[in-house]
Amino acid sequence: MTGLALTTAGIAASPAAARITPSAEDRSEQLGRPAPDIHRDEGKGDEKRKGRSKQGNERSKGIPVACDTDKLIAAITLANARGGAVLDLAKGCTYLLTAAIDDAGLPAVTTPITLNGGKRTTITRAAAADQFRILTIDTGGDLTLNHLTITGGQTTNAGTDGAGVFVDAGGTLTSNHSAITRNIAGGSGGGIANNGTTHVHASNVSHNTASAAAGGVASSGVLEISKSSIHANAAVDGGGVTSSGTVRIEHSKISGNRARTSGGGLFVMRGTGSVVDSSVTTNIAGDVVGGIIASLGVQMTIRSSVIAENVAETGIVGGLGVDEDASVVVTDSIIKNNNTSSNGGGVYNIAELVLRNTKVFGNQSGDQGGGIYNEASATLALFGTKVTKNIAVTDGGGIFNQVGGTVDLNNATGTVVVKNRPNNCVNVPDCLG
Repeated sequence: MTGLALTTAGIAASPAAARITPSAEDRSEQLGRPAPDIHRDEGKGDEKRKGRSKQGNERSKGIPVACDTDKLIAAITLANARGGAVLDLAKGCTYLLTAAIDDAGLPAVTTPITLNGGKRTTITRAAAADQFRILTIDTGGDLTLNHLTITGGQTTNAGTDGAGVFVDAGGTLTSNHSAITRNIAGGSGGGIANNGTTHVHASNVSHNTASAAAGGVASSGVLEISKSSIHANAAVDGGGVTSSGTVRIEHSKISGNRARTSGGGLFVMRGTGSVVDSSVTTNIAGDVVGGIIASLGVQMTIRSSVIAENVAETGIVGGLGVDEDASVVVTDSIIKNNNTSSNGGGVYNIAELVLRNTKVFGNQSGDQGGGIYNEASATLALFGTKVTKNIAVTDGGGIFNQVGGTVDLNNATGTVVVKNRPNNCVNVPDCLG
């Protein structure tokens, strides 16, 4: 395998060098797939942090903003000057932005501001207007979007991040029941570029593209995604989401995203990550790691989740890739039906990986390690885990362990490696060949 130093600029940009990921030479944009319906969570909503309203019930207490773009701009400007406000936008209205204000269509948010939308309330850039993002949240800004669609942002200058929303260090974004869709970034983060704190709740981030990393969301700060869909986004690396800070994903779907080179679904470049009660499915990497990459030194947990039907078209790792010095624990999860043209259909491990009560089945590799490929010097431990019905074209249908690697099946805990083709294991003690 060859190494790689990604060089995407900007936000959450500048991902760490990833040995599991080969070099990207062509940064052209990719097209995604059709998005599913937005996931709706119609409960009463969470109590907002200071300076915000509750979801839903208190929207009528905001300041009405007529269906007029100039009035929306004036309302945000006044809210910044007065230390914040809750603004009720007109239902069914499209606020059409025609000119940039410091590189964005709306004034930069510098105080706690809530924008309440409604059915078919949209903020978009006019197609004939110059290119600019929709929203910027500066340091100290705290923006909440309720029931809004943010679309049409375009920052095609190389290295310009966040075409939908850009969150600066010290800024905060919360998206509730909203859609961030069809935005195009010349840098990273087609939908959202986060250097501060971003919460995506019951929202849809879809059909966004980036010329560098993260078609959907690029984050170097704190990113929380819950009850949301990250779908059909495209980028050179990290089609759906990239993170070099802290990322927590719960009860969400990352699906149908595409990376030209590496990390079709989720690319955790640095820092820590967790995926809980979620699915990472049908993502594609043109080269390596269709589903999830835990890159150099990343600490990551995956629990009660599904990694399925992801594809690495020309390189290694269909489902889950664990890079050098990373540590990943997968518990009560399923890794199935992932595919790669080379090694590691389901899993490729270079560092430390633990699988607990997890099922690895139906994965395929074009060479070795249909279920799991474990490199020399890597450590793999399986507890109560089933590796079944995986296929490798050459060898190691279930598990292929390079000489020097360590694989502990812990058979006493109920680990089973059976019914793989052309064989169950290569270089794995206590495995039935």
